[in-house]
This record gives sequence, C-alpha cells and structure tokens, in this order.
Amino acid sequence: MSKMNPMDLPLNWQIVRFQEVVKFTKKPKDLRYSEYSEVPFVPMNLIPIATLFSDKFTLRPTNALSSGTYFEPGDILLAKITPSFENGKQSIIEDLPTPFGIATTEVIPIREVEGVSDRVYLFYYLLSPDVRALLTARMKGTTGRLRLGAETLADLEFPLPPLAEQRRIVAKLEVLFAQLDAAVDNLKKAQVQLQRYRQSLLKAAFEGELTSKEKEVHLDSWESIKLSEFITLESGSRPKGGVRNILEGVPSLGGEHLNSDGGFNFEKIRYVPEKYFESLNKGQINLNDIIIVKDGATTGKTSFVDNYFPYNEAAVNEHLFIVRIDPKVAFPKFMFYYLYSSKGQEQILSDFRGATVGGISRNFPLKVTVPIPSLTEQEQIVFELERHLSVADEIEATLDAELKRAERLRQSILKQAFSGKLVPQDPNDEPASILLEKIRDEKEYQQPKRKKTTTKRKTPTSTDQLSLPLD
Repeated sequence: MSKMNPMDLPLNWQIVRFQEVVKFTKKPKDLRYSEYSEVPFVPMNLIPIATLFSDKFTLRPTNALSSGTYFEPGDILLAKITPSFENGKQSIIEDLPTPFGIATTEVIPIREVEGVSDRVYLFYYLLSPDVRALLTARMKGTTGRLRLGAETLADLEFPLPPLAEQRRIVAKLEVLFAQLDAAVDNLKKAQVQLQRYRQSLLKAAFEGELTSKEKEVHLDSWESIKLSEFITLESGSRPKGGVRNILEGVPSLGGEHLNSDGGFNFEKIRYVPEKYFESLNKGQINLNDIIIVKDGATTGKTSFVDNYFPYNEAAVNEHLFIVRIDPKVAFPKFMFYYLYSSKGQEQILSDFRGATVGGISRNFPLKVTVPIPSLTEQEQIVFELERHLSVADEIEATLDAELKRAERLRQSILKQAFSGKLVPQDPNDEPASILLEKIRDEKEYQQPKRKKTTTKRKTPTSTDQLSLPLD
C-alpha cells in the first residue's frame, strides 16, 4: 500500500494550480476569420452533458459571426455560465473541417500541457462532484447569470499524478464507465418498456379487456359520450398584481408541479395570499379533481387529486384547468385514467393551437369522446388497473433507486480516481514533481530576453543599486 502525504495523496503526486497543467486556448493575433468563407460554430445547445467526445457543430459564414470563442480541435469546451456549468456541459471536439472553430462566448476552451497532463484525465477531473461544487461556489455575476471566470479556474488546486499514472487512471475509468453506462442504458430501456406496459394496460382497460373475455359483445353495452356533457371546467387565474412568490399562504399549483406519472411534485411550490384565495370563486382544488395543463411545453399533462394530496386548500394558476366529473355518470378516477391514457391525451391535444408555446382552449372537452360502461364496471376497471399498476410502480421505484445508485457509484469512482486509490502506483513512474520542474525550466528558457536600454548611466552612489539587463 502506498504511503500518503498529509494531503492523503500518494507521495509521487503533487498539488498544483490548474494553470500549470492546462493551456487556455487563445486566438492567434495574426489569424483573420475573413480568410475563410465559413467556420464550424458550436452553440451551447450542441455541447452535450458530461460527454467525452462530440462531433456536433454547424457551419456559419464568417461574415455572419458577431461574437464567439476561438477554439482548436481537441480542446475541452467547458461551459462557464449557470445552469450549463452546474449541469456538466462539457465535451471535446476533435474533427473540424478547418484548423479552428468558434463556440458560444459562454465556454472556456482548454487543453493539456504535453508531457505533463492527459486531456481525458483533465476532462474527468472537471466532472468530479467536489470540484464542480467548489467552482460553483466561486462563480460570479447576477442571479441566473453567474459565470465561472478563467482566473478562478486557473487558480483551482489540482492533484497531479505522474503522466503514466494519469493514463492508467483514464484507462480504468473508461472500463468502469463503459460497464456503468451499459447498466444505466439497460435501466432506462426498462423504464421505457414499463411506460409502454402502463399504456398497454390503459388501452386494454378502455377496450373492456380487463373485465370481460367476450370483448366485442361486452363493448356493445358501453356508451360513447362527449366529455363536455358530464363535467364542469374551471380555469385558474393570475393573482392580482402577480403576487404569488410569498413564503406562506395558499399553495398555487402550476404546470411544473404535475408529474408524468399522474401525481404531483410539490418542490418549489408557490403561494398566494390567504385573502386572495378567499375571494376566488374559481381555481380552487377539491378532492377527486382532475388537473390538466392547458398551455406550454407540457400541454395535456394530467394529474389526479386523491386522498394523498397534502393540502386542505389549494389553487391552480392561469396555466391549468380543473375538470370535475359528474359522479352520476362516471367515477372521477376512471375518467382520470382515460384522460391520462395515450388515447385520451391524443384527443385532448387535438385541440392544441398555436406554436410551441400554444395550448388548448376551454372547448377541448368537445373534442374528447369517452367510452362509458356502467358505474359498477368502472369501479371494477379502476380496481384491476390499480392492481396491475401497483406492481409497475414497485418496479419503477426499484429502477429509480438503481439509477441513483449508479450515479453515486460514478461519483465514488471519480473520487477514488483523484485521490490515488483507483489504480496502484508504479515506483518506476517519473514523479509529478520532476515533470513540473521540466516544464518550469522550459518556460523560463522560452522567456523573451529583455531589450537593453540605451539610457545614459549615472555613477552609482553608496545608496544606489546598479541595475543590469537580464541575459
């Protein structure tokens, strides 16, 4: 077992400043973009999250470039603005049709120092959770526009192993992460299959297959009724003056609080004043209400207010509809499952109007036709659905837990890698201290000589010091 220094690192490692092991890529002074008709351009949306290599870029005419960050093939493009930095947006772009590329101004392009650092080792170090947290705390700017400065990155402490060990660490990381990525991919595929299974259950339920073996004969007793004939529809409203970001009062739900599984997410809940809630005559949530997003990117998303809803009183904002079911015609939970199903969603979204930020109107219930069996059979369908879906929910919880475990394992592997515990040390490796001495000596050798001055010298006195030009 290797001996550790006071920093709990192997003895042949060194703690250095990041600027000693990387180069911050700068545009050459003599380069003229006008010499090229078009150049590769990398906007922020083409920089992937925690992806080692990327080949994504667009070609832009140089006369259309108003701003950008110069980079060269093989550079690590590190996003520097929130939330892209915190999300881990960074990648290496190697193959370009020109000797350079232009990226968004919100990146820092860096590369390794030959003979001292390995660029893939640098890449993974910048993804280490501890490093991300440290740099995030040092970002500067206004709320929502925080940025990581190059000088802050340059001053970062960096654990430098011998170059040979860096490469062994990278090789080990690639093996472990390949195995981990394969496992995560399988878990995500299982999630997709599980969602398909849920939808197949819902389809079967509303085709009578869960409650009867004689499907065609059985469905003759079902009625097809327009949703508009047995519901009341309410829409939330915006508080007067836009007041809804207070810390207490009545919870006000928006589209961001509806989960894809039909439940609710109460993180970052907003509130409206109690006096405002008391004056509302619409938008108040009751038990057994169906909540539907009416506009934006999640239009049609549907949730159900059941006994697990944690608030005695709550409201919806102007982006949600409340659907209330006539219990003489349908069980509210039965109707929720229909509107949540792919068939129900398809009918709801048939009323969608406008561009991406468009939505559905109050007339959407006219577009939805519901197959209605007897109340007794509706109750049976709900029972059978929830019996099967509860098993799917347990599997989903297991998959979620395994995905979180995989992410914790990834972070643990990175922590071991940068503390000298992932691969064994080799006493034959050239210590990092010698590598640094060589590069520092080379830098000193390459320093330009100071020009000799022709200023007339004066005879030094006892209090004067003779200043000589450096050779």
